[in-house]
Amino acid sequence: MISTQLIIFCINPRCNNPINPMGDSVCASCQTPLVHRYLWATGSLSAQISPGTKVADRYEVIKQQIWLDTQPGLPPDVPEELPTAVIPYLRLYQERLHLPQAYGFASNLEEDEDTTDILLLENAPIDKTGNIYPTIVEAWEQATAVRQVYWLWQILQLWTPLSELGLSHSLLLADNLRVQGWCVRLLELYQTPADEKLSLQNLGECWQFWVVSAKASVAKGLQNIVQQMCETEIELEAINIQLNNLLLAAAAELPLVLKVAGSTDIGPIMAQNEDACYPNTLSDLDEPLLRHLSIVCDGIGGHEGGEVASQLAVQSIKLQIRALLAEVTEQTGLVPPELLQEQLEASLRVVNNLICARNNEQKRQGKERMATTIVMALQVPQRVQTSTGWQSNNTHELYLANVGDSRAYWITRNYCQLLTVDDDVATREVRFAKSLYRKALFRPDASALTQALGTRNSESLRLKVQRFIVEEDGILLLCSDGLSDNNWVEQSWQNYAIPVLTGQLTIEDAVRNWINLANEKNGRDNTSVVLTYCRVSPEYIVPVTPALPEEIIEAEIQEEEEELQEPTSFTESSQTLLDLDLDLGIPEEPILSLDIPPTLITKPNRGKRLVMLGGVLALLVGGTSLGLFAWWQINPQGFQQMCRQLPQRVQQLCLPGE
Repeated sequence: MISTQLIIFCINPRCNNPINPMGDSVCASCQTPLVHRYLWATGSLSAQISPGTKVADRYEVIKQQIWLDTQPGLPPDVPEELPTAVIPYLRLYQERLHLPQAYGFASNLEEDEDTTDILLLENAPIDKTGNIYPTIVEAWEQATAVRQVYWLWQILQLWTPLSELGLSHSLLLADNLRVQGWCVRLLELYQTPADEKLSLQNLGECWQFWVVSAKASVAKGLQNIVQQMCETEIELEAINIQLNNLLLAAAAELPLVLKVAGSTDIGPIMAQNEDACYPNTLSDLDEPLLRHLSIVCDGIGGHEGGEVASQLAVQSIKLQIRALLAEVTEQTGLVPPELLQEQLEASLRVVNNLICARNNEQKRQGKERMATTIVMALQVPQRVQTSTGWQSNNTHELYLANVGDSRAYWITRNYCQLLTVDDDVATREVRFAKSLYRKALFRPDASALTQALGTRNSESLRLKVQRFIVEEDGILLLCSDGLSDNNWVEQSWQNYAIPVLTGQLTIEDAVRNWINLANEKNGRDNTSVVLTYCRVSPEYIVPVTPALPEEIIEAEIQEEEEELQEPTSFTESSQTLLDLDLDLGIPEEPILSLDIPPTLITKPNRGKRLVMLGGVLALLVGGTSLGLFAWWQINPQGFQQMCRQLPQRVQQLCLPGE
């Protein structure tokens, strides 16, 4: 039917008058922020429904195939047995940054209409006003050189997971590939016809029409890559290496200024603070890792449990990252992203086993076991020869890892993007294709954690380290759920982040403002916030950020040009340790059994392969409970004593003042 009044319902179930005019930002009755959730309606039937129609007495058809859910507080209709077409969306939930997610189905329509097969997708590339984002083709010529390469690199990363589910056809349709700033986003997933066998040649043929108009600094490199894809049976790995080298060389042309600030707060009603973060405004002003590393941990296990686990995680990660960056500095070529990702995964497994060992020593069982969530970001500076031939000290790489429900957001003047996926029951139900996400949220245990550092041995951890390129001005926000609960970041980011991006507010003041918001709106938890302001604006031409502070940087090594472009590996000792770690039976992507329910981790009283050097690994994993105890007690003398047990080359990284 054709709607006569455009209205939207408040999501507050206790609201006395939930009906509001569409477009209002808050409910006139209870002041709850109104949710305008735009959906993409799939299938040929949805394309025939005219704008202005109201479907199922709930969905307003704003534009062709763009629907607005006017009752976002209610669960959408979902059949008991999920259709086959929905399963790929669920299996690929971890790729939600680039892919839409199944929301529900249109149903309960008039008898003479049959649209029950219309699948509705949320997290589609539609902006907050209901406008679809442009295609890559539409945005290509206006994009910078680095962004053009970055878009192609993202598509290449999606090729394998989509091909494994027979969906690679989705990456060959130009109208299906949309862009939100730096990020490639797909409108929907398309099954590859059974009689077609797609390969990199098909992808190259798709790209060749774009690269002819690529920016001059990257055009020759892109054309060479596409030619190989079209004319030879080249392996994906070889193309990946070439495209990555071109991407890093293009990104390094940009300046990069990083400013980092962080703080943690006990909150208005909590008895102790189980959160920990790095940097912390109160104590980490002169750390050598400052600007490159940020961490937020949310401890679990109460006094002398959660707070110990979170602090141990922060201190252990810092020590390992110091060693990692020192190792990266010594390399004469680019370290492949895959190796850096493996090293960071190994670091998290080390932390997990340290906390787990302490739990076992103290005979903690079940909910008494201490643990911690973690979200960490590492900006890895590498030397690289740029596209125009000069040597830069920073490739603009940013690595992100999380375990639990602490989150990371990327915020610019135009958008706020959630970069991480929570490890909770609702997400698990989706990944195992048992439920759509909105339905899973109505489970009483929806927010219970399915993994955290320290509850079980590292073999059970399912880890994913993401890699991004910093190529635009923005703010990386890491936070615990004290802030992110109830979607307060998504609802308020413009008021709190844009003043920093426009120079009206310092990053330190912004941290405090975010924490004050969390205490006011959520208020029942500890809160930790770490902000990294990344500036690459050409108008702010400054010397490239040094790779590391002077105490870590060794004398600059003069390499041959070709050496800078070749992938490298770590020293023999580090690589041996890395291989040893991977041979311990850790699966590539350990998942929880479908038959045996996983351990659910709840937070009491709340609403809810690096292993760089032999000495470091032996110290961290071995029986060094005295050293760990010194860490936990924040005993500087004990910590220095522990550091002196390390190899000589690492002591200078570990001992302050030496």
